[in-house]
Amino acid sequence: MRVLVTGATGFIGGNLARVLSRRGHEVRALVRPGSNTLTIEDTGVQPIPGDILDRESVLRAMDGCEGVYHCAAVYSFWSRDPTLVHRTNVEGTAIVLSAAGQAGVAKVVYTSTVSTIGLPPQGMGTEDTPADPRHLAGKYKRSKYEAEQLALAVAAEGLPVVVVNPTAPVGPWDVKPTPTGRILVDFLRRRIPAYLATGMNLVDVADVAEGHILAMEKGQSGQRYILGNRNVTLLEVFKLLQELTGIPAPRWRLPFWLAKGVGHVDQLLEGILLRREPRIPLEGIKVAQRPMYVS
Repeated sequence: MRVLVTGATGFIGGNLARVLSRRGHEVRALVRPGSNTLTIEDTGVQPIPGDILDRESVLRAMDGCEGVYHCAAVYSFWSRDPTLVHRTNVEGTAIVLSAAGQAGVAKVVYTSTVSTIGLPPQGMGTEDTPADPRHLAGKYKRSKYEAEQLALAVAAEGLPVVVVNPTAPVGPWDVKPTPTGRILVDFLRRRIPAYLATGMNLVDVADVAEGHILAMEKGQSGQRYILGNRNVTLLEVFKLLQELTGIPAPRWRLPFWLAKGVGHVDQLLEGILLRREPRIPLEGIKVAQRPMYVS
């Protein structure tokens, strides 16, 4: 099967492209000029120059493809360009979906996020729990919600589109790294003196890749599928890392009011004055205020 993977130079897309290629699929990867292609080097994946914001390059990459995995997104809580998140995550998704319809693609799997799953006051979120966009913290969450709504609308119009909602994947080829990966790296570098009372659902990125493939093979158009595993507190993650590495887990719990204050200062000094990504992104702190537990 010939397939296109957008975002193959990233974490989820890279792992997915590698698995697909190993299983004998003809895999194309839409790659922006100058991108780090480490995730797909020596894998048999064919890089196609282009950009999801360039419709013509997307159409060229899709030519002859039966399936499209749209994994490309800006997953960051800070950007030098305040419009980048929306343009990539929303406008880019609209272009990919429209091009897939024009190219006659049989099926699209859209990589959304657990952030678009609603969190009820009691219990855990499920695929059927609607999110309230008014309560989504930060540009990233709002952009992914809007893009997911686009994908579901296109599915309702007739193009087979399946939505997958990965939780917090961990594993190899997190080159950038992602915000979750950065927490692990910072811990290993002994840069985390305290922890927040929050939690997440952790999942092996290999299982996330497998979930994408199953969504292509068996997923129902217009449906959402959570790709997750275990709900854990952040402190539990650090204690597990302590067992594995011998590096002590932080003992001091940082109150959210203090974390926000530090985040505001860090955003001013690093984000605004130095024009580099803050070590303590304010948007990430706001996101962490509600544990992302799902079922």
